[in-house]
Parts: sequence; C-alpha cells; structure tokens
Amino acid sequence: MKHPIASTLIAWYSEHGRQLPWRQTRDAYCIWLSEVILQQTRVEQGLAYYLRFTERFPRIELLAAASEDEVLKLWQGLGYYSRARNLHAAARQVVAEFGGKFPADHDAIRSLRGVGDYTAAAIASLAYDLPHAVVDGNVYRVLSRLFDLDIPIDTTEGKRTYATLAQELLDKQHAATYNQAIMDFGATCCTPQNPHCDSCPLRDICQALTVGTVAVRPVKQGRTKIRDRYFHYLHLQANGQTLLHRREGGDIWQGLYEFPLIETSEVTDFATLIQSDPFRTWLGEQSFTLRETRPMALHQLSHQRLHTTFYRIEVEQLPAIDGTTCIREEELDDYAVARLTEKYLER
Repeated sequence: MKHPIASTLIAWYSEHGRQLPWRQTRDAYCIWLSEVILQQTRVEQGLAYYLRFTERFPRIELLAAASEDEVLKLWQGLGYYSRARNLHAAARQVVAEFGGKFPADHDAIRSLRGVGDYTAAAIASLAYDLPHAVVDGNVYRVLSRLFDLDIPIDTTEGKRTYATLAQELLDKQHAATYNQAIMDFGATCCTPQNPHCDSCPLRDICQALTVGTVAVRPVKQGRTKIRDRYFHYLHLQANGQTLLHRREGGDIWQGLYEFPLIETSEVTDFATLIQSDPFRTWLGEQSFTLRETRPMALHQLSHQRLHTTFYRIEVEQLPAIDGTTCIREEELDDYAVARLTEKYLER
C-alpha cells in the first residue's frame, strides 16, 4: 500500500517538478553522468557540464576511450576532481567488465568505481524503476523535518535509520517518480534556509514545524577541522614560454596542471620566499624580474583553506625543474587546471 507521504510528494512533483534533460531519458549512462556531476554541484551549474559531456561523449565507450587529461579538462571548474577520475575509471570498467552496456542490476551498479549507496540507488530506480530509495542531502532534510529526528545524519546509526525510513516510504511501483519527487521537494520547497512551509503540502503532518525545530533539522554530529595552507605559485616566463607541473596523487587536484609551487607553513612575503631552498635551487644565479604579484581571494575546499599568491616572473631562461613541462603561453588553455589557477589566468 502506498504511503500517504509518497502520494502527496508524487502529486506535488507532477505540478512542480523541474524539467531537466536527464529526466527525459531512461538511459542509465546519461542518468549516471548527471548523478556524478550533480554531487556537491548546483543544478544550474551542473546542467552545462552535463550537456558538455553528453555532446562530447554520447556513448560510454567514447568516455572510456578518452584520455584522463581530456576528461579533467572538460570537468574543469566543477571541483572535487576525484569524481572525474572515478567517472573515467568506471566508464572503462563498464567496457571491460560489462561489454560496454551499463549494468541493470543494483549490486553491479554499486560495484562501479566511485559509485556509492546513493548513486547506485538513484541509477537503479531512475533508469530501471528498481525499488531502491535514494538518500541524499535533500532527503535527509525532508525526513528529519517530517519526523523531527535528532539523530545525527553523519553517524552510522543516523545513516541506517534514514535509509530504513526512506525505504519504508518508497512507492515501490513508481520508484523513479517518487525518488525524483522527494529530491526535488527538498531542493525547491523544503530548502535548507527559508523553506516554504506556508505552501508545503505536508505542513499538517510535519512534526518539526509543529514543535518549531525546522531550522535545526537535520542534525550533524560535528565538523571536520579545517586546515590552512599557504601556496606560492611561480608563473615563470621566458621567450613566450612557461612551465607547468602535473599534480600527483595523495593530495588535492590530482592530475591537474599548475605552475611550480612553493608551499609554506605560514604567511610568507616574496623577499623571504626568494631565500627559500626551492626558489634558489630552481632559479640558481640567473637574474629575474618580478612583473606581477597577485594575491587571490581565500579559496575554500571541504577541509582546507588555501591562501594563495601568484608571482609572474620574467627569467632569462626557464629552469629545469623536475616534473615540469615547458609549453608556449598560448597553450595554457589546453591544460586542465584547478579553479584557483583558472581564476588567475582569467585576469
């Protein structure tokens, strides 16, 4: 028997649901693309990337055959670049293990690189109408308010509780429609700030609204400590050429390109920087001219704050720095860079 909450949400969705391209298809590949892109990305921003990816890679085999550099360049600006690397790896996995056909079984979908419980449930339900409830940030918020739950959503107990509740409410005969409905409802009606409680079709049964706890739902256990880092990029120039370095694994922005970087443990001015071992080793005794010092606005990542300055330096000859590539300045746009470097290059 369909739960009355499910009936209400589906009725609301039929009138207020957003018309988005990945909702006009049952192609699991396209739905998967949209889900990966929209993780930690607003729909307004993600839409352009979705269209870009589906135009460049209309089939998963084409994505699998692409180079990582091309995928990262197309992803540039979205952040969380591990998602792009996982996307690429999963595409190759589908080709290698499933003959290029996106799997139609929940467990097989879950086995793909980078696919977690939420994404597997979303693809299984939206593409194949399999009875798996999605639990994303929107769903956590809606359920925590409807039932006034104070169990932290970032704990094992909380995740288990919400997953069980979501599955109980799921309209198993119309899983795709229901999942889209509750996610859209959270995104556009039961919003984090200033929710539309006055026009909410569930206001009469919303327990948080009744007791006045809407603003403090859902509950999180705690915050991860934020780390401050101090980046100094050397944009070295000589005869129309410059140097780029490709970041390796184990840190942010793996696989992206950047100018030679000196990281310090605290705020450091240029006069002190040029006395450091990396700077003196790289430039040796050759003379240089500082053409521009450009401090950037504080760049906030999930668990890091980046304090960054770019120094545009003219040198007699580009130094031989391990791991760097010499390119022409006009080729900079061909390389995938982090949004921070992209902002500097947009000057």
